Amino acid sequence: MVSWNAWKHRLCIAFVLGFASMQAAIAGPVLSLGATPSPAIIGTTLDLAVSITDIADLYVYQFTLSFDPALLQAMDGTEGAFLATGGSTFFDGGMIDNDLGTISFVFDSLLGDVPGVSGSGMLAHFNFNVIGAGASVLGLSDVLFLDSNLRDVALQVDGMTLQTVPEPSVLWLFGLGLAGVALLRRRV
Repeated sequence: MVSWNAWKHRLCIAFVLGFASMQAAIAGPVLSLGATPSPAIIGTTLDLAVSITDIADLYVYQFTLSFDPALLQAMDGTEGAFLATGGSTFFDGGMIDNDLGTISFVFDSLLGDVPGVSGSGMLAHFNFNVIGAGASVLGLSDVLFLDSNLRDVALQVDGMTLQTVPEPSVLWLFGLGLAGVALLRRRV
């Protein structure tokens, strides 16, 4: 015979596990950004991946990507492999505006009467030249995700802040220059 305390303990564990699984189900899919390298070095190229996690039945998506144009210069956008696992697609890497710091209306869609794609993966990939030092907020707006019945898919959108730094050799030369000025000042 199981004691009342043992039953209370089991009910408590079942409640906690049930609540945790409900929270995971409520959280739903997450649209996120990932940069390589991070921090980014001035004078190099930055690779930015736009990824989706835990989505069901994705058929078409759209978003606008924003960045700091004083620190980054967008070069191009390409389709990620995720949506293409469901069949033929139509992708547009968006309109790049390096003055405003946006890549507007990036979109991708499956073609034909096919089911949407489920799971996690990379939706799009962007290349940037790193042109300044500082912190660039990378954000996603105008986000629209639709399933194969063209119903809106609710999701969490995560942006990021990317640090851009001078090349280490530039800092080294700057330090040597300061040391030289200090030596000259001592001699005078």
